[in-house]
Amino acid sequence: MKRIFVRPIVVPLVLFLISGITILFASVQAVQIPTGTLPAESARIATAPLSHFAHVIGGIVFGVLGPIQFGRVLARKFGRLHRIMGRGFVLAGACLALSSLSLLWAFPTAAGDLVNIGRLIFGIALAIALGIAMQAIRARDIPRHRDWMIRAYAIGMGATLVSVAFLPIFLITGTPPSGLMSDVIFIGSWAACIVFAEWIIRRAQPRTTAGAIA
Repeated sequence: MKRIFVRPIVVPLVLFLISGITILFASVQAVQIPTGTLPAESARIATAPLSHFAHVIGGIVFGVLGPIQFGRVLARKFGRLHRIMGRGFVLAGACLALSSLSLLWAFPTAAGDLVNIGRLIFGIALAIALGIAMQAIRARDIPRHRDWMIRAYAIGMGATLVSVAFLPIFLITGTPPSGLMSDVIFIGSWAACIVFAEWIIRRAQPRTTAGAIA
């Protein structure tokens, strides 16, 4: 198992599989928001279209660039492209963090207290992780930079597992989870992504300065 996740192609594929559903939904919303065709259950978000659209676009770019950036082939053979895409990744992450906090401010009662606290903490944590990652690369500390970029991706895309967890429940019961169960699944999914990221960081050995440069 350890050697599987060291292979260059495996981690990007796993990340794409985990985040694919969320990226697909976000892509649909990226069209629905400017065209005013959001479904009724999402219509209230239309009262903050700029924040919502920024959140959706930031999430799409962040979700797509992340797995590509973590593929070591790009970093080693196409360093310039990796650096350019890395800057786009950081900008998308900053957009995702700020828009998330903006939406939380605009809709403080849209979810339960537990989810709102999680969104606040993780939104701030995403910005901090990106800041530490950029500080590390300026100091040429590439392993630390890569680790914090992985953490940033896990935080930013932490809600992706919610779709994976909600879908089978919806298919079985006909309705998505609600109340405390929904909150627990939401926060648990986020925490699971972060734990998985820490596992990858600790398993990806040996760590050398031949890693990613964003």
